Amino acid sequence: MKKKVFIAGHNGMVGKALQRVIGNDDYELITPTHKELDLINQNEVDIFLRKTKPDFVYLAAGLVGGIYANSSHPVEFLYNNSMIQNNVIFSSLKSNVKRLIFFASSSAYPKFSEQPIKETSLLTGSLEPTNESYSIAKISGIKLCESINKQYGSDLGIHYQSLMPSNLYGEGDKYDSLNGHVIPSLIKKIHEAKIKKSDSVELWGTGKPKREFLYVDDLAEAANFIMRLPQSKLTELPPNLNVGIGIDITISELANYITKIIGFEGNIVFNSNMPDGVPRKILDSSIINQLGWSSKVGLEQGIQRTYQSFLKNNSF
Repeated sequence: MKKKVFIAGHNGMVGKALQRVIGNDDYELITPTHKELDLINQNEVDIFLRKTKPDFVYLAAGLVGGIYANSSHPVEFLYNNSMIQNNVIFSSLKSNVKRLIFFASSSAYPKFSEQPIKETSLLTGSLEPTNESYSIAKISGIKLCESINKQYGSDLGIHYQSLMPSNLYGEGDKYDSLNGHVIPSLIKKIHEAKIKKSDSVELWGTGKPKREFLYVDDLAEAANFIMRLPQSKLTELPPNLNVGIGIDITISELANYITKIIGFEGNIVFNSNMPDGVPRKILDSSIINQLGWSSKVGLEQGIQRTYQSFLKNNSF
């Protein structure tokens, strides 16, 4: 009999990548629609998990966005994410789910963490103000998983692991120039400027911050890799495990890179009156690398795939 796998957030970018990576050959995938299951409703989540009895849970559901979205809607980012993750995690425990992977975020690390950021940096300093609500929600989920492992792990033979990916991008992302993440926002802005034959594109900030970008299928591969580890290996992991590629790039360099791929011939103009976010963010992913996982998709290949996905799913 196939193992049952519940993917919470299966229609999101990470959820779709998980389905591509895991497939249906070895597992029975459980992917309810929002009408079938409201993850913010604790009672619905309890009943659903008791009925379906999944063996594994991937918790990829949640509200995500860029600097503007986080700054403009802190209530939704804190409340929605906290409710969704805590409902799924705690109901999984009550339903005796043995393995769960919670997709947290590297934004949960302090704003001025030593670079590259080690897992031990969590809760050692203040957060970046522009995404504080989102980060606090993610920290809560990390700590709930950690507490469950400490209190019930050895007795019940379970392990709930939080992953800390660097900045994600890839197929299925939201191409929103105001509310989206960095790469899809840049793709949309620069592509539209090319279509309109604009002389320039204005981007937020100074262009100086450095970021590490992880293609979403690489994250799905990492999650599948961790899910398959034996219990003895899992118990040795830090509660928040970094997943990155080990290379970062300035936003200015990234914008120029995307400009060349898209073929935009105008200028990139940075509005330094708008926020930059954290000055640098690159993860120390040596622990997961030493276990045997490493990223496969380079930045050029990943951006080209992402741009082709954008063109395929949008008409101009």
